Amino acid sequence: MIIAAACLPAVQAKPLLRRQGISFDYNYDKVRGVNLGGWFVLEPWITPSLFAPWANGGGVVDEYTFTQALGPTAAQNQLEAHWNNWITQDDFNEIASMGLNHVRIPIGYWAINPLPGDPYVQGQLPILDNAIGWARSAGLKVMIDLHGAPGSQNGFDNSGRYGPIDWQQGDTTSETLTAIQNLAYRYAGDTDVVTAIELLNEPANWAIDMAALKQFYYDGWGNVRNANAYTAVTIHDAFEDVVSYWNGFMNTQAGVNDVILDTHIYQIFTDDDVAMKPCDHVQAACSQASNLASTDKWTIVGEWTGAQTDCAKWLNGLGKGARYDGTLSGSTGYYGDCQTKYEGTVDGLLDVDKTNLEYFVEAQMDAYEAHSGWIFWAWKTESAPEWHFQNLTRAGLIPQPLTSRKHPGQCQTSSCMIPGN
Repeated sequence: MIIAAACLPAVQAKPLLRRQGISFDYNYDKVRGVNLGGWFVLEPWITPSLFAPWANGGGVVDEYTFTQALGPTAAQNQLEAHWNNWITQDDFNEIASMGLNHVRIPIGYWAINPLPGDPYVQGQLPILDNAIGWARSAGLKVMIDLHGAPGSQNGFDNSGRYGPIDWQQGDTTSETLTAIQNLAYRYAGDTDVVTAIELLNEPANWAIDMAALKQFYYDGWGNVRNANAYTAVTIHDAFEDVVSYWNGFMNTQAGVNDVILDTHIYQIFTDDDVAMKPCDHVQAACSQASNLASTDKWTIVGEWTGAQTDCAKWLNGLGKGARYDGTLSGSTGYYGDCQTKYEGTVDGLLDVDKTNLEYFVEAQMDAYEAHSGWIFWAWKTESAPEWHFQNLTRAGLIPQPLTSRKHPGQCQTSSCMIPGN
């Protein structure tokens, strides 16, 4: 749906709008992107060095407790140094050089609509502004992703605050909508780069009111549309099936336009997942293709990884172990040694792990391009090699160009193509 310029709020009449329509063709071009994880929303497993002082306890497990423990001045100093160095223009240039066309940038509500009493510090938005410019110069598109909501929408450390799920309590929904509105208006003049805004990352269907989430999605879509007509609105599947649950919702027949459904596909967060053999992982990935292709709106796999284990240090939370080697409390078995996958470099991975990862990544790329494409998690990490797109690509384990395949046809056969399996 194209809205006539005369019908739009005054903010959209500015000459900053460089073209009409979304500046990426989500109908025909494939999204191939990376997440800039751990940049504006801290995750202990991505940057363990920041959390090292609390490795043996002390109550710091997320960005909320990190800033709370340090206090405003020290937190500001540490985080500004991190924001200015973790991702730079050089990263955007290298991302583009690898044939990627999107970056998904997670950010917390506290950067956009800080609330009284929170310990979080600000200063992210000027750097995000710079990032939009870096993306423009590199020819990349940006999806800005609201990764953390007031009260936490999932209780994960990646929401900013580990623990209870209190989003939808009190004013948290309206506060989240204000954050979305602020984002949408801030970047209304950058539609040549900011092609999508994700309303909320990974809301937990098991702990929230799903009818209220759907209303939030409609309201958030409206907030973005009030700012401009040329930005897609991304909604997360809340861990519900993309077809049986989400088909029929916010599609073109529902009177809305330019909606992207985001689903995250990991095979590592249950004991059954980490018990799978490499070829089982490939087949599980390939089995997603038909479901993705059956959705009634643009659909991306907005997070996935090369990892077949949950071995990465603190992936399950600061100080916590892994299901794979049985060191996570409550895990039920032992499926292998984490060895070089706990922390290390891509070059330091065992040869068998490199081989398995290479096949797995290619199978996922094949499957996830069945609809609108994919965004890998993450561009870089300090010490989790299976998750480090930059170094996996430099090492030749992710194909270049991204459309090439060393191991074609994995999703066209039920036979195992991985050597030794």
